[in-house]
This record gives sequence, structure tokens and C-alpha cells, in this order.
Amino acid sequence: MNKGAIIAGALAALLTVPVLSQSAAQPSATNPNQPPPHTAPFPDLASGEGQAERRKSYEFSPELQRGVSAAQIREQQRRLDTALGALAPQRPGVADAYVLTIALDSDPVFAREAREAARVLGARYAAQGRTLTLAGPDGARDDRPHGSITALLLALSHVGSVMDSSEDVLVLYTTSHGSDIGLAYHYGDSGYGILSPTKLKSALEEAGIRRRVLIISACYSGVFVPALASPDTAILTAAAATRNSFGCVAENDWTYFGDALINRALRQPVALDEAARMAGRSVAEWETEARFLASLPQVSIGAGVNQWLTAIEVGKPQVASALVGRPAFDKAALMARAAKPQPAAQK
Repeated sequence: MNKGAIIAGALAALLTVPVLSQSAAQPSATNPNQPPPHTAPFPDLASGEGQAERRKSYEFSPELQRGVSAAQIREQQRRLDTALGALAPQRPGVADAYVLTIALDSDPVFAREAREAARVLGARYAAQGRTLTLAGPDGARDDRPHGSITALLLALSHVGSVMDSSEDVLVLYTTSHGSDIGLAYHYGDSGYGILSPTKLKSALEEAGIRRRVLIISACYSGVFVPALASPDTAILTAAAATRNSFGCVAENDWTYFGDALINRALRQPVALDEAARMAGRSVAEWETEARFLASLPQVSIGAGVNQWLTAIEVGKPQVASALVGRPAFDKAALMARAAKPQPAAQK
């Protein structure tokens, strides 16, 4: 069963949330870059009396850290401060793009996706020196500030302070599990939280970031569209507000949506809206072949977006670049699983 469905059902009932990850990896003494597994239940972060009040409390994006040493906190703060300090200032008279990618779950598929998304988006939008990735270890490296709700809010605040809101653009890519109340932050057994549409909206407004391309890869990510839509916002989500998305197996290099949009469509010499349509068609084809209920990726492009999008897309690829990593949809593997004898049902 898709983990997003588990999250949504549990949170809707306001009970303790079960493990969100599909990770089976265990810590490795020989590989310090192995991400921490999820072994403990996701805690109930709600507050208040009654179901409605407790559900509404998630709008404040509760976040919990437990079992984290002072040295670990200091190391992550050092990494974040260094990365933020390295961002280049905006250039007066030039529409600069600032690219921010974040993996909010320690399952390595998300870290891999966030890292490559930064490379693709940074190249597409000429954001060299203005690109930041927040992601934990992916099995091969652990060289970035880890993704968390707090790290994202601090990063948005800093980016807003170095941008010129009248001409510069934020390109934000988030990848994680999700539920119908927001994105799940889940780092091993030590970090938990929910990033709500309301909180992300307020963070962008507080940072003064008006022009933005927001790409949200998670189950139920369509819940962000009503809150974040504006004349100067382009929003692309992996799923409708009531649907799961797919491919978030820990061992993967990509989710379905990330592979379709970042690894394929946005490497092409096409505009953003056409890339979104290409990605939607790819996802629909893969889901049909896998016999999954359609995720229905969403696209919302504000009326004023085209007035500034052309300026940052002037450097989009002239020739498609090579795909990276293993494809999220593996038809041969799917057929092999389908052909495998199933155990007899128990009476």
C-alpha cells in the first residue's frame, strides 16, 4: 500500500501516525553515508480539544526533534549557515533565479531526487551560485544541510533577503511523503513534522518572495494549490489533493513525478507549461501500465507569470541533456512481479 495513504488516513483520524517510510536499510558501520531508517511510529503532533481543533493545529506546522545531540545540531547549523552565506547576491537589472531543493524525508530516494533536481533546475535557470540543496545522506554522500521544516523556513527567509522581489524568482522543489494536511518531515527516528500549505504561504509572504515557481512532489500535494496560487506563482504538484503519487520506494533514484518532470521534461528545450504537460502524460502512462489509481498531477500558472518567466527561461536547454539514474518506472520489473506466483489466500 502507498505510504501516503497510510499517513492521510491516520492523520485524518488524528491518531498516532504509523511509519511513513518504505525504508528497509539499517545503519552501516562501514558506510557513514547510509541514511537512518524509520523504525518508530510517527508521533501524534496535534494539539487542542476535539478532532476539528486538533486537525487545525497542523496548520502551524508542528515539528519535533528528539534524541539529537548538541553537536549534531551545531553541525547542521554550521552547514546551513555556510550554504546560505555562499549564495551569490542578486544582480540589479537582471532577473535572477534562486533555486532551492529540499528532501523532507530521510528515505534516500528523496535526497537523490533533491540533489539532481538542483543540478537540472540550476542549469535550466542559470542559477549557478544561487542554488541551495537541503538533503540528508543518500547512501553515497552526506555533504549538504539536512532538510527539515526549520531549515526550509530559515532558507526562505535568507533567500528573500538577498533577492530583489521586483525582478528575481524563487524556484522551489520539495520532495517527500505527504498527506491531505501537508508535507511530512520525517528524518529517521529523530525528526518529525508537518509542513502545511498555510505555513509555506506565510513563509513566502514574510520573506517577500512574490515571483515563484513551486514544484511539490508528494502524495496529496494538490492541497497546496489553493493556498499558494497567485498571479505571480506557477505551481506544479505530483498529485491532486485527494490522490497518492508513486515511486517513493527508498531504493529508487526517482519518484514517478520527479523522473517525469525533472529527469525528462525539464531537460528538454521546452517551456515550463509544455514540460508540465509532458510530465503529466508520462506519469499517466506509467500509472496505467502499473494499474495504479491516477495521481492527477496539478498545474496552476498565474496570469502574470509569463511576464517574467521568459526572462529566466532564456537559458533553458537548446539540446536535451542525458537522463540520470534508474528510471522510476521499470516495466520489466513490474511484469516480473506480476508473473510471480502469489501465495494462496488464507481462509
